[in-house]
Amino acid sequence: MALNYIWIGFFVIAFVVGVCKLLFTGDLGVFTEMMNATFAAAKTGFEISIGLTGVLSLWLGFMKIGEKGGAVNALARWGSPLFSRLFPEVPKGHPAIGSIFMNVAANMLNLDNAATPAGLKAMQELQELNKNKSAASNPMIMFIVLNASGLIIIPITIMVYRAQMGAANPADVFVPLTIATTMATLIGVSFVCLKQKIKLDKVLLGFLGAMLAFIALVIWWVKSLPQDKISIYTSVIANCFLFCIIIAFIVAGFRKKINVYDAFVEGAKDGFKTAIMIIPYLIAVLVGVALFRASGAMGFLTDGLAYLASHCGLPTEWVDAFPTALMKPLSGSGSRGMMIDAMQSFGSDSFVGRLASIFQGSTDTTFYIVAVYYGSVNIKNTRYTIPAALLADLAGTIAAIFVCYLFFG
Repeated sequence: MALNYIWIGFFVIAFVVGVCKLLFTGDLGVFTEMMNATFAAAKTGFEISIGLTGVLSLWLGFMKIGEKGGAVNALARWGSPLFSRLFPEVPKGHPAIGSIFMNVAANMLNLDNAATPAGLKAMQELQELNKNKSAASNPMIMFIVLNASGLIIIPITIMVYRAQMGAANPADVFVPLTIATTMATLIGVSFVCLKQKIKLDKVLLGFLGAMLAFIALVIWWVKSLPQDKISIYTSVIANCFLFCIIIAFIVAGFRKKINVYDAFVEGAKDGFKTAIMIIPYLIAVLVGVALFRASGAMGFLTDGLAYLASHCGLPTEWVDAFPTALMKPLSGSGSRGMMIDAMQSFGSDSFVGRLASIFQGSTDTTFYIVAVYYGSVNIKNTRYTIPAALLADLAGTIAAIFVCYLFFG
């Protein structure tokens, strides 16, 4: 229901703002711009879904090989000590754990093309365990919040964008970005644990400590590399890791004496069906976001924030980068555009340019994830998913502002 009200809110707020601009400022083109934005967003949603068809078919094909070859079950057993505690309602050794592991690992390495198919596969498997097929289960909520918090260890794409925009040191946001996204994940997961009454035992606490230690190790390693080599090395490691998984799946299938090619084709067919299924959900979200932007509501919001910040005696430099943070839960492409616009307007090495980059990597596209993942299994009642995910987004945003002032202020 939360997504329903938010979606309606996009339209109502956009309409009210549009009427006000028409009546009080004489903006005769506002409704034309808004309608053009809806058509463009619908086209974009369809194009994104069609673009996902090939990727989903590819990766769900490999996932099917891994499933039939036993590799996914092996990953499930490997991650069972941790994920059995985060997902206590999922039976030990269930294939969903392996898919969740693949999704989380791909997200941490910033491999979006691999993360989405694994995530959709995980949702389908979690839906099989779900007693109420129209309402999100507890494991689904935990999984969505893990995705929405956007834990990224190696932010390859953001460093590439910064390099393209002429940043002197594209990787200078790596450390603060890692801190911000870690805080988002810790807050989001902790909230869901409290909500679902999941006990933080030694294993969970040990994992959280190990995650922080691993991040510290990665930060130390990156800081020891020449700045012009960081993007290259991290990209090579991430993609080698991914290709090793593909080879492991194929070898596992061969050892099990299954027809690897037929298994791939079977999974690819599922990928095609899934891509078609998500089109309406994706278009719905993108159209709402586009209206909110085109009406000028986003501009009014940022102007209001700047006024409040200055009235309270707070610094206002962060406000110019804030549209990226506001847009990130709504649209990945929208927030990416906001980030690039901030770097173009203020400079990639400015405080605003750096903060926009940190915002872009500190969390993930909450509403896109909710729409696509829940839409793929026809979940109508998202329960408290969106408040939990937005709490993680808020934590990541606040942490991003804090660390940017700490490092670059």
